[in-house]
Amino acid sequence: MEKRLIKVLKGLAELKDMSLGELLEGICLHAIEGLCPFSEQTLDQIRDLKRIYSLDLDASQSHSLREKA
Repeated sequence: MEKRLIKVLKGLAELKDMSLGELLEGICLHAIEGLCPFSEQTLDQIRDLKRIYSLDLDASQSHSLREKA
């Protein structure tokens, strides 16, 4: 997993007083049901964290990322 994405997720988990595992579990369960797991307030927090950690990736790039050898 891309390290800037991990930083954003860890930051969000901290803001929500959750473990990273709990956050990921909630995201996955919502995604499986086709639901958005985040409120507008949380999406604003995620945008702030993305800016702080210089995360410029989006969902359109999810299938084209490759690990460096």
